[in-house]
Amino acid sequence: MDARGVATLTLDRPDKHNAMSAQMLEDLTVAAQELGADDAVRVVVLTGAGKSFCAGGDLGWMRDQMGMDATTRSAEARKLATMLNALDTLPKPLVGALQGNAFGGGVGLACVCDVVVAVSEAKLGLTETRLGLIPATIGPYVIARMGEGRARQVFMSARIFDAQEAVAFGIVSKAVPAAAMHAAVEAEIRPYLDAAPQAVAAAKKLVRDLGGSVTPEAIDLSIDALAARWESEEAQEGIAAFFAKRKALWMSGR
Repeated sequence: MDARGVATLTLDRPDKHNAMSAQMLEDLTVAAQELGADDAVRVVVLTGAGKSFCAGGDLGWMRDQMGMDATTRSAEARKLATMLNALDTLPKPLVGALQGNAFGGGVGLACVCDVVVAVSEAKLGLTETRLGLIPATIGPYVIARMGEGRARQVFMSARIFDAQEAVAFGIVSKAVPAAAMHAAVEAEIRPYLDAAPQAVAAAKKLVRDLGGSVTPEAIDLSIDALAARWESEEAQEGIAAFFAKRKALWMSGR
């Protein structure tokens, strides 16, 4: 945290494109709770180390879940849901700084930020269906951000889109050249430093309440949907194909 009260929360698995492991999910949840409780923190910036912002869920972690029973799989899915909820309800402004690509759960992370600045070169996508999975646990936050109509354009197709289209979808607030990234993030931070901290927290809660915040029922529904999908033959084939570096059975051009 700097002298102004601006804390930076960095996804730090650059060798894995910041794919989210079970440990990372737990660490992010704890960090969100601690930052939220710290009166010295005025603004939180969420970014990633290395070339990618976040490649989504760690596929090794997902593959391990194939051999788990349904109860354990649901508990693993809840780790992601708990982390997203902790960031979504963080009583501080959360500024996303997407210095690189965001796929799957990385898009979910962007959607729980209050404002998102991305480099113009960034690519995004809800890529889960390529693996026989679905963007379930992140779904409530993605749809809350995009709206159902816009979400339908990319939620099921796994289509990759650029930062400019992400702006049109409402995921990203502005896309800027990499050289302008720091200045653009600073421009989002500065107004909060002149606003009353408790008023900012109350205003953030109010906008969530008025907008129809993500409910526990929606979270449970998303967890159950993901746990069920992990049991499918498609999910087993998709993840096996990924690790074998081959195309899944349903892919065109096989």
